[in-house]
Amino acid sequence: MKHVLVFTMDGCPHCSDFKDMLTNEGIEYIDADINENEEEYNMFVKVTDNEYVPAIMIIEEGTTDAKFYAPDRDFQELEEAVTLIREQIA
Repeated sequence: MKHVLVFTMDGCPHCSDFKDMLTNEGIEYIDADINENEEEYNMFVKVTDNEYVPAIMIIEEGTTDAKFYAPDRDFQELEEAVTLIREQIA
């Protein structure tokens, strides 16, 4: 099973829109506010060299395998991010 972690920031309209899109698509995710999950987010930033949100990490349960998707690096539009997630969790 794969888990979808979405790094978001309070007050970020793109983050709110993205979470609404995921909910409407029936995609389960873990919302990780970057201020409350600073250590994990800093690791994400280091790996991707990207500080934009919403950012996505997909983790394969029982492994250390994780995939990282950052805005402007891996997707331009939120719809593209939803498609990336769907492809990874299928």
